Amino acid sequence: MRNYKNIKAYQLADALVIEIYKATKKFPKEELYGLVSQLRRAAVSIPTNVAEGASRQHEKDYVHFLYIARGSAAEVEYLSSLARRLGYLSDQEHEKISAAAGEVAKMLVGLIRTIQKAYSS
Repeated sequence: MRNYKNIKAYQLADALVIEIYKATKKFPKEELYGLVSQLRRAAVSIPTNVAEGASRQHEKDYVHFLYIARGSAAEVEYLSSLARRLGYLSDQEHEKISAAAGEVAKMLVGLIRTIQKAYSS
């Protein structure tokens, strides 16, 4: 079994979750079950899927969970943009979150390619 805690994409995604939680604390109360919930769930989904995939025995399953994590990173990027346009995040907060989500996404794509290359050899 792989140790997901040693995976760089997991570590970056975990840090992103903390940033999302901090940023969404100040969102309007009426967004608690809307945008706050959606943004937090999307962010938490990233490291959760990396961890779950790493625990799978077969590389095909692992890659499947990494693709789900990649999709969640894209969701975080969109929701962060929406929150900025609604005035819930400053430009600076949005840029920080978007850059972190983009970096996580790049790491996930690299990890997926590495696994697929090793699997196809």
